[in-house]
Amino acid sequence: MKRIILAIITSCLALQLPAQFEGFVHPTHWWAGMKNPSLQVLIHAEGAGKAAVSLEGARGVKLSRTVQLPNKNYALLYLDIKKAQPQEFNIILKHSDGKRTALPYSLLQRDGKKRGTWDASDVVYLIMPDRFANGKRENDRIASLREDDAQNGPYDMRWGGDFEGITQHMDYFADLGVTTLWLTPTLLNDMPRCTYHGYAITDYYTMDPRYGSNEEYRTLVKAAHSKGLKVIQDMVFNHCGALCPIFTDMPDTTWFNHGSHYVQTNYRTGAASDPHASRDDMALAQDGWFVESMPDWNQRNPDVLTYLVQTSIFWIEEAGIDGIRMDTYPYADFEAMAEWCKAVDREYPGFNIVGETWLGSNVGISFWQKDSRLAAPRNSQLPSIMDFPLMDLLHVVTSEDASTYGKGINRLYEYLSQDFVFADPLHLLTFLENHDTDRFNASPADSANFRRYRQAITMLLTLRGMPQLYYGSELGMQANKHRGDGHLRQPFPQQAFQSSGRSYGQRQYFDLTRRLLQWRKTSPAAQHGALRHFAPQNGVYVYARTSKDETVTVVVNGTDAPQCLDLAPYREVLPWNEAKDVVTGRTLQLGASLQLGIRDILVLTDKQ
Repeated sequence: MKRIILAIITSCLALQLPAQFEGFVHPTHWWAGMKNPSLQVLIHAEGAGKAAVSLEGARGVKLSRTVQLPNKNYALLYLDIKKAQPQEFNIILKHSDGKRTALPYSLLQRDGKKRGTWDASDVVYLIMPDRFANGKRENDRIASLREDDAQNGPYDMRWGGDFEGITQHMDYFADLGVTTLWLTPTLLNDMPRCTYHGYAITDYYTMDPRYGSNEEYRTLVKAAHSKGLKVIQDMVFNHCGALCPIFTDMPDTTWFNHGSHYVQTNYRTGAASDPHASRDDMALAQDGWFVESMPDWNQRNPDVLTYLVQTSIFWIEEAGIDGIRMDTYPYADFEAMAEWCKAVDREYPGFNIVGETWLGSNVGISFWQKDSRLAAPRNSQLPSIMDFPLMDLLHVVTSEDASTYGKGINRLYEYLSQDFVFADPLHLLTFLENHDTDRFNASPADSANFRRYRQAITMLLTLRGMPQLYYGSELGMQANKHRGDGHLRQPFPQQAFQSSGRSYGQRQYFDLTRRLLQWRKTSPAAQHGALRHFAPQNGVYVYARTSKDETVTVVVNGTDAPQCLDLAPYREVLPWNEAKDVVTGRTLQLGASLQLGIRDILVLTDKQ
């Protein structure tokens, strides 16, 4: 109890900067007992870099060194906290005029809980918080911010979704059957427009008040955990927003690439793995700015890297998150990001991180996974990567007739037969759509083709990897990029949270998705089982997932005609006389052959 009281008191004191202090201290507070005993403290205030720095009332805390920066509005300190216990002390800035500024700083007590993480046993549900649910009207307008109002108008404006809206719907997620929530970035984006997406961060230690406070974010994570759900935080280390104070009043021009001047990236991140790439192409890919409004961090500057590393450690410890999704991963410095991955793993062994690796081939993305033979002797240390090529294939194979050799489902077979390029295929994030791509249903006609979705979602949830849904996937939401990114991120239909509010089509999508998700939670084979597949015959593809105690066999008709499947070649994965089809709930007799409907898909198990 004493530890809890101390943590509450020191957490409050950590935010009580002197009334006359105009600036920031990052991190706002820290924890005793971290494995890394070195703590960087960045102080930004007028003349802070000219002041003599000392510690007052610190027990077991040493000022290891200070870094002299060209911008004298910054004091950059490194503290040794190896022998420190939880406490509050003051950082003293003594100015040349004799005045003193005392900045209270807190080292908190760690809660001692083992941090959870997520893996192939989970299904991730991707949410864009501004577009999901508005739980608090009072934070729709924050007068102190540049984009101060949620207008519910054009799709590039804010719509008012927040932490409270997500927290209120934990029962919806649990009933649907997803196990992990991924929220697009929720840190402060104090930019003049298009702030709803969150990828132009201006403060790495403050949640955007239009979503809620730091405390409300912690409440969201706790509410998720109480329902058996996990939370992944979306982070951005490649760039920040152009109005981030560290850019507008930068410590040093070396903190951002190209001398802190805008130079556009060529977006050719394949150059990082290209043995023939020119130095200019490689440098421009990773050091160029994503867009002019997002300055590109120079992670090769060790002070910058330490700053960014500490922001991630902070949120794992502060909020108890279960994983990280790192935006635009190949655009950042390879070696620096590898050091970041190792730093997180040292503090939280086994903690899962997935990087956005948007490249067009399995070879291209495999380069970025930890222990990739294709990258050796370099090693990204990144546990998980995003399988964009599989997303593209699932769009194609559910539309293209496989009667022709090499077309349709044959493409998927060929792709999966090359899984040897991956260090760990189970640590691939797999998906049909996300916030940056066309919806799987890119048009109303696609939404009306439920048979196509049934095949795609069933394969997604039964193939190797860590499946991810995008909010509204379970309702058949449709959108494409022709009307802009904002259109891809339409608000969730609020009436659909309740079964009574769903249309017939929405119920059809929801009920199938729920049935498969709830079943997958009980199936170790579908989660972690070894994948065995057979070359497609007459456009029919058969594969199985096998664990110690279970085999799940999937039969996919990739053609636009009924098929009669001879079962003799598949007895090693269909040894039963009868099996249950998870998709429909029917019990099927497994005689000499099996009748398949047009674009049919069966998930067969002997578990009743």
